[in-house]
Amino acid sequence: MAKREKLFNVENEEFVLEQIDKLQPLNYNRFRWWRRFTQKNPPLHNSSPLLDKIQNGDLDFSHYWWQIKFTEMEIDGKIDNSLDHQDFVEQTKMDRIRRDRLFGDFEKDENEKLNYIRKEFSKEFRMTVEDYDNDVIEFDGTLEQFYNHCSRVYTKKLRSLKKRGRPRKYGN
Repeated sequence: MAKREKLFNVENEEFVLEQIDKLQPLNYNRFRWWRRFTQKNPPLHNSSPLLDKIQNGDLDFSHYWWQIKFTEMEIDGKIDNSLDHQDFVEQTKMDRIRRDRLFGDFEKDENEKLNYIRKEFSKEFRMTVEDYDNDVIEFDGTLEQFYNHCSRVYTKKLRSLKKRGRPRKYGN
């Protein structure tokens, strides 16, 4: 039997495997069975400073993308083992569902990260959202380099150190 054409044809399989090796495998979860990996560093708390989140990797490119590519590589590997088209469809049904769910997770994760970055930069520095949009399009570098660029160009907003909430009790 002649070798068949691949369905997804992932261009750089070695690079995808390198990115997957950087992730931590997850135990099976019946509620999120399509996710097999997560980031090695746990995300920081919401109240953590923006720069700390950037350095921790919380706002890096979504790891779901590499899981999608890994699943596509697995689907491509099953083409040669299938007897015919129907057998291939049956063998890859769960893989194709996994890929679709991972793609939904990827889109949601990326949108949340980009919106968070946009909002936090305008909170951290004296810049408008329009300033951020213009600067981020013109800038060529990493997110940490962009943060350093903004700290040089814009002044930081001062945050009050006053804690909110109920005052402390004194005495007995």
